[in-house]
Amino acid sequence: MNNFDDIRPYNPDELQDVYTRLLNADGFKDVLSAIYPGVPIDDVEKKMRSCKTSLEFQKNFCAPFLQDLVNKLSTGLEIDFSSVDITKRYTFVSNHRDIILDSAFLSLCLLLSGCDTTVEIGIGDNLLIYPWIRDFVRLNKSFIVQRGLSLRETLLSSKHMSEYMHYAINEKHENLWIAQREGRSKDSSDMTQPSVLKMMAMGGEGSMKERLIDMHICPLCISYEYDPCDYLKAKEFQLKRDDPNYKKKPQDDLVNMQTGLMGYKGHIHFQCAPCIDEYVQSLPDDMQKTDFFDNVATYISREIHRSYSIYPVNRIACDLLDGKISYDGYTDAEIESFEVYISRQISKVDLVEKDETFLRECILKMYSNPLKNFLKANSFEKK
Repeated sequence: MNNFDDIRPYNPDELQDVYTRLLNADGFKDVLSAIYPGVPIDDVEKKMRSCKTSLEFQKNFCAPFLQDLVNKLSTGLEIDFSSVDITKRYTFVSNHRDIILDSAFLSLCLLLSGCDTTVEIGIGDNLLIYPWIRDFVRLNKSFIVQRGLSLRETLLSSKHMSEYMHYAINEKHENLWIAQREGRSKDSSDMTQPSVLKMMAMGGEGSMKERLIDMHICPLCISYEYDPCDYLKAKEFQLKRDDPNYKKKPQDDLVNMQTGLMGYKGHIHFQCAPCIDEYVQSLPDDMQKTDFFDNVATYISREIHRSYSIYPVNRIACDLLDGKISYDGYTDAEIESFEVYISRQISKVDLVEKDETFLRECILKMYSNPLKNFLKANSFEKK
């Protein structure tokens, strides 16, 4: 276990020191004040220190906060685990919409469904801009994905992380969560990167097929009716269009985290597809490495696409982009409501030379792409 000290979640015997550091960090105290207004810090500290494991911390602190978010900022959260056996352990590979909530809501759903554990979470170190954030995510069962390395360093880091993931699922008997690609899909056209699968197959033993099967990958589709960060993503599209060399600042990620966390989401649905072990086993043993990972990536993407929950906003966005009004699955009132929503989101974009036509098109694409991918994936299934 010592081999993974640089990236693993914290162990139970480390938590009291972690609590001390967090409670002395101004940034974390600001978060506590927002979550527990008027509650004395001594009471919060007592409750924190009573949690002897990360799972206890998640049950006592994170789960109530997340359930409160669902109650206040959505019309409901549901998950369909019918394709898997939650007494077993999986690596959930999902599309990525929200920096914090994708994995957090998965853990909440596992607890609500009676699972005896949650998920360990792969999180990029580019998001850990303050020491207290690094402490908090590792307390919350996250392992660190190292970014911004040289090619050689990336290979070594990927192998190291893969070895940890194999250890976590097979020795620690933990579930894992990792996004299907590096970073969020800004246009909501969710495609699995083969490089993520190649990384997973760097650890473990046996052939690349056996190493991937050892991870017990379960495709997971996350559908938010509304994305609170849609206008921030559209803003980033315009910034990159106007300046090809544009790079996000660390502060931008904090704004995205806060906006995603505290913004309205509408209805939320998580859909688990069956574990892909049987599919991977069916692939030819002599398949070329590149073809193997490309095929598995395409399969995972298709499983995610065919599992979207399609909301009226997705159908409206698709028709508005196509310049037609079909009334297929929506009403005039829903069109009007969505138009007001888009205008309100665009008004939040703080650019001097704001291209409202371009921003509107970007937002419409974000809401239409899940429907387009859903139709394509389900058409493929019928062939």
